[in-house]
Amino acid sequence: MTGAIPDAPSDAKTDDVIRVFLVDDQELVRAGFTMLVDSQPDMRVVGQAGDGGEALEKLRVTASDVVLMDVRMPRLDGVEATRQLQSLPQAPRVIVLTTFDLDEYAFAAIKAGAAGFLLKNTPPADLLSAIRQVRSGDAVVSPSTTRRLLEHFAGALPDDERERPDLAALTAREREVLVEVARGLSNTEIAQLFTLSEATVKTHIGRILAKTGLRDRVALVVLGYETGIVKPHS
Repeated sequence: MTGAIPDAPSDAKTDDVIRVFLVDDQELVRAGFTMLVDSQPDMRVVGQAGDGGEALEKLRVTASDVVLMDVRMPRLDGVEATRQLQSLPQAPRVIVLTTFDLDEYAFAAIKAGAAGFLLKNTPPADLLSAIRQVRSGDAVVSPSTTRRLLEHFAGALPDDERERPDLAALTAREREVLVEVARGLSNTEIAQLFTLSEATVKTHIGRILAKTGLRDRVALVVLGYETGIVKPHS
């Protein structure tokens, strides 16, 4: 991985240290991520596992904020491990890491509850930023990667729009915002498109999440395509 590593927030305190857990079947990969994460004053690696099963065992007794989860592993893969993690009290947020941006497991992992999806060759600065964003409650998936994933699975997506009762509760503006979120636009881009403030866009997204009962922005992207509100090539 290449790229300049940013400084941690200057106001980071010991209590704010992000506890990161690493799950990858390659020890060398875990060693590299450990060096990167531990180089940051606001982060530390609190544990490691070589497969999903070991990760679940350790995470039941190891407090963690963010899990960097490989997808393809023996014994228990990252998709099922991510799904089972959601049942834990105060479940950590999961960032799925994979070698290929069209890995068929990646979309499944996001549906299973992952808060982010990144390639293993993501620049260090971007990975560290993603860890901080996910810890703060945001979701991290590159819009271009999201589009490629969804286009890859286009055959399994509906041809016609499928209405859900919770979608019927959305206002016209909230529905418009949902469409643009699903298309991969950022809050800034959505604000510019509709001539709104970013704060207003965040408010709309918060209301959409509340009405649909979904976790985060990633889940809204999946919802938009699964219901046919947005088509892969629209």
